[in-house]
Amino acid sequence: MSLTRREFLAGPAALGAISLLPGSLLAAVAAETPPLPDLSNWDNIRAQFALDPSYAHFASFFIASHPTPVQAAIDGYRRAIDRNPFHVLEQGLFEDDAHNLPLQVQTQIADYLGARPQDVCLTGNTTTGLALVYHGLPLQPGDEVLCTTHDHYSHHESIRLATGRAGATMRKITLFDEAANASTASIIANLLKSIGPKTRVVGLTWVHSSTGIRLPIRDIASALRARSGPPLLLVVDGVHGLGSTDETIATMGCDYFSAGTHKWMFAPRGTGLIWANADNWARLRPTIPSFSDLDQYTAWEKDHAPTTPTNANRMSPGGFHAYEHQWATAAAFAMHKQMGRARVAARIRSLNEQCKAGLAANPKVKLHTPMSGDLSAGLVVFEVAGLTPADVVKQLLAKRVIASTSPYAITYARLAPS
Repeated sequence: MSLTRREFLAGPAALGAISLLPGSLLAAVAAETPPLPDLSNWDNIRAQFALDPSYAHFASFFIASHPTPVQAAIDGYRRAIDRNPFHVLEQGLFEDDAHNLPLQVQTQIADYLGARPQDVCLTGNTTTGLALVYHGLPLQPGDEVLCTTHDHYSHHESIRLATGRAGATMRKITLFDEAANASTASIIANLLKSIGPKTRVVGLTWVHSSTGIRLPIRDIASALRARSGPPLLLVVDGVHGLGSTDETIATMGCDYFSAGTHKWMFAPRGTGLIWANADNWARLRPTIPSFSDLDQYTAWEKDHAPTTPTNANRMSPGGFHAYEHQWATAAAFAMHKQMGRARVAARIRSLNEQCKAGLAANPKVKLHTPMSGDLSAGLVVFEVAGLTPADVVKQLLAKRVIASTSPYAITYARLAPS
């Protein structure tokens, strides 16, 4: 009977081979990676980013500049892979749990999310995560996925493509007319009255990059559970809330949470996650073969389908990745842990309150982001009378201020003073 790599390395036959392996990968990389710096004050934190100081950076949420601890981790893993590609990947991917590098990343992420490592699926970005979830759901002909007009292209297209293949339908609703005037009660009421007899899944965006509003997901999830009728699955695009808001994702109430980690979390570019609990992972059908699930590989060796339930590792896309980036994600979450989730969220809230107050004082400016910090996060979205959003961004750039426009059919200017 054939053995897996892990079984081989754990058995007596491996004794001769073990002597050929380099020393502990974790120990080697740790020796090359400096400890986290003092992050007790904001000047020290700002100094970790190699941003051009001649600009005021108000669009860093788009994709992160790698802070020094993250870049050091990337460089350490890159050097290790370049020196010994085969052995480093063998150790990093197929070693026992104490040395398995994806598991180290899952453990750091889980600590931040208030979750279990085995419930964290590693992906490359929010889009991939949403697509994996929607295509994995056991949708049937006639089922409906309810989403909103406010969601991003990636969310809408993930639903459209998945429902099209399943013979299901998607329906978009409006949660509010003006984001700046929305309330928790009105958002929940508009959502609940829109649920129909065929609705099986609700897809929402936590923080809207179109207007900056932050949906009260915890309250929404509670309202969905309290309603009469068949239970609904709640899928959340959480990319602009993760890292900017003090929230425990695993207890927030959603069933599936997808986010890129290369924005507010400062993780390496091309990294992301999905969180779900074991019961919800078991509902899904994988789309891409995994390199992380031993049961799936063993079943393939024996020429049958896996008999165990789908799990987070089985949903993680296989194939080779930029492993120095994936593995260094742990450093970003460790950095956030040292800074403190509540402290970071309070700082972002304070800076955004200052920004909104300043913009609101200008009679030519119309804010689209709620003034309340309870219904907003790190994005401030606005328009200026007589100027297109692109013109606003150009004029700010002329003053060395980097802003952005929202990538929607109706677009506005955006600032992220964080």
